[in-house]
Amino acid sequence: MNLIDFFLEPLSYDFMVRALATTLIASIVCAVLSCWLVLIGWSLMGDAVSHAVLPGVVLAYIVGAPFALGAVIFGFLAVALIGAVRDTSRVKEDAAIGIVFTTLFALGLVLISVTPSQTDLNHIIFGNLLGVSWADLTQVIILGAITFTILVTKRRDFTLYAFDPTHAHAIGLNPKILGAALLGLLALTAVVALQAVGVILVVAMLIIPGATAYLLTDRFGRMLVIAPAISAACAVIGLYLSYYLDTASGGMVVLAQGAVFALVYLFSPRHGLIGTRVMSTRRRRALASAQ
Repeated sequence: MNLIDFFLEPLSYDFMVRALATTLIASIVCAVLSCWLVLIGWSLMGDAVSHAVLPGVVLAYIVGAPFALGAVIFGFLAVALIGAVRDTSRVKEDAAIGIVFTTLFALGLVLISVTPSQTDLNHIIFGNLLGVSWADLTQVIILGAITFTILVTKRRDFTLYAFDPTHAHAIGLNPKILGAALLGLLALTAVVALQAVGVILVVAMLIIPGATAYLLTDRFGRMLVIAPAISAACAVIGLYLSYYLDTASGGMVVLAQGAVFALVYLFSPRHGLIGTRVMSTRRRRALASAQ
């Protein structure tokens, strides 16, 4: 098999074309949002919201409503419950997050187990990338376009909120509204990524690209380019590997992202564990030779 056949053979199947389109959209949208989640320190919050949307998605399925509606409602409900537990008890925020998201996730599992359905709702948990229909892809495109457009259009406001909420308030922005908007976009993004990797692995797509880009550059504008570029490349690599190795597609996409993060963590010239030592050794040698 030559290189051209290697790339074109999977695309001869419609389900692979739909899977590739879904993965690329989900990975790019998740990667852009992940830059703010990493910068603000909302990694655990991203984990909480992405899991907490499960009962909302199941209830939306039961009543015939759009998945996005149920996800957004339960996303905000999770945040409200976390704040209530934190502010009205001695429990700290990290513990409140763990309590709320695991309870809501368990509620989603129970709802799935008692809901009669012609559709296997377990795909919401583990993803069903190769089973994406044209209707599913259309939903992913619409939600992905809405989320991506808002993130790009309001990127300056979100970035100012992430760096200095006090200054944002001083110039007339409302930090609470900006924070709520990011949480709403997080819930929508979770719905977009459900088709690709399921609820369990959504958090990986929401955190790994931003964390990887954060180790490669100190400029946020570059992070917004590097993160989706890496995520899109990992989406293609993971999907092709899953095709030829006959493995789980969503899992391979996340594994590809994890492998890239490991390489960057070790060899990044700026912040890599080995890369920084190599650079410092070269500088010392250069100074020694100059003397």
